Amino acid sequence: MNNRFLIAWLTGTLAALSAAGLTATAAWLISRAAQHPPVLYLMVAIVAVRTFGIGRGVLRYTERLTGHDAALRILARLRVTVYNHLERDPSTLLGRRAGDLAARYTTDVDTLADWWLRILLPYAAAFATGGAGIALTAWYLPQAAWTLALSLLIVAFGAPWLALRHARTAEARTAPLHGELAASMTTLLRHIGEIIAHGEQDTALASLHTTGKALTHAEQRAASGRGTATALAVLAAGTSVTAALWLAAGTVDPVLLATLVLLPLALHELFAALIPAAAILPRIQAARARIQALETPATPEPAGTLPATYDLRTDNLTARGCTIPDIHIPAGTAHILTGPSGTGKSTLAALAVKLAAPTSGRILLGGTDIATIPGDTLRTTIGLCAQDAHVFDSTLEANLRLAKPDATDAELHAALDAAHLGDWARTLPEGLHTRTGEHGTHLSGGQRQRLTLARALLADFPVIIFDEPAEHLDPRTAAELTRDLLTATAGRTVLLITHQPPPPGIPATSTVTHHDLART
Repeated sequence: MNNRFLIAWLTGTLAALSAAGLTATAAWLISRAAQHPPVLYLMVAIVAVRTFGIGRGVLRYTERLTGHDAALRILARLRVTVYNHLERDPSTLLGRRAGDLAARYTTDVDTLADWWLRILLPYAAAFATGGAGIALTAWYLPQAAWTLALSLLIVAFGAPWLALRHARTAEARTAPLHGELAASMTTLLRHIGEIIAHGEQDTALASLHTTGKALTHAEQRAASGRGTATALAVLAAGTSVTAALWLAAGTVDPVLLATLVLLPLALHELFAALIPAAAILPRIQAARARIQALETPATPEPAGTLPATYDLRTDNLTARGCTIPDIHIPAGTAHILTGPSGTGKSTLAALAVKLAAPTSGRILLGGTDIATIPGDTLRTTIGLCAQDAHVFDSTLEANLRLAKPDATDAELHAALDAAHLGDWARTLPEGLHTRTGEHGTHLSGGQRQRLTLARALLADFPVIIFDEPAEHLDPRTAAELTRDLLTATAGRTVLLITHQPPPPGIPATSTVTHHDLART
């Protein structure tokens, strides 16, 4: 990776030197040709002009190719790193909207490429070229070299500082506003049907408009800072050219006069590109901070190990404003937890797999506090099938194999049968190769829910939690599915969360217990 950036810097520097050399040589060639010398006196300059002209294009292309290749490789590695962290520590996702996460994973990561492509490489190439130009000027006219060096320093540092001073606050707000806009757009598109049904489309569009105006204002403020800095750069360039003309008049060969006057213009054109580069530094810093927030663990991972038995118990547990009564599920038995919304049922499910942290109390697995067990280790033992579990835009088979990649077709069909979906899958023309569509749009609500249940069953967790598994089903089918789930998970420790009371045919026994939070 470093070699690619080194090549990008070398070719970028040579391209900048070619641009400056083209201007200087062309100025000398025109001035000398005006004296009508023999054409052979001009041949070297003519060849140099052609060489610099061709070399500038070829070298610039090479610099862009190698620089972008190196930056994109780094971004690809960074995306994998961020994804792996999110996979290991899903608690990082808590409290974040899907659109904001997507913006961090895409836009913010892409923004980091500007650190290498628009700041490090241009500054390194500009200073190398500027040093060469100042040295050449000093060889013929030392006084002009000092004014050229001062003007370039103003453009390299003074003008960017001025742009940053005006744009720091605006640019720092740009990345969060991009995330907020993406989150609002995602929510609007995902729930457009419900929004229209409730007549809230004007409110949703007004919210988008407000966010868009804030983003536009932030970008305009940043642009005004860049404009002021650019004006300063133009002033510095004009001053440098005027000083060179004044100092060189009558003191140097008239043929060299054009070179000493036009060379500062070529160098300032190169340095002027540094102003918009430096102005985006706050945006890059904000993007880096938002990505680091995803990579920072919510809490340090403990070093505990899994217990030998898998009974589940809550002990004085409170979280998210809910008080959850003490519940004990012996290993190998099922417990049905019912109650209205807001009583802490789904909160308990999130706590059990460490997707949330309790305010007080604890959850014990086999007598071991799960707070002492690493989250990724715990989630290999306790599985959660949430009511909003994701269905990927792929085939039935691919969605199931997420739980067990090496599963046989017989095991896949057995899981579908246990979820009351097997007969339907066998009637499909493409069978397990039937595509589900984005978010499972080719399936009904009940079929999507059953597919996620089948995936959870196929994973074969010793402890499994079902959160509203029959939420989208009619009462008769819901009762059948509940009975089938309890049968398919016999011998495991099961927590079944639902709004409805246990269906007929599932009385409380030594292996199936029931707790109603509404009566607690």
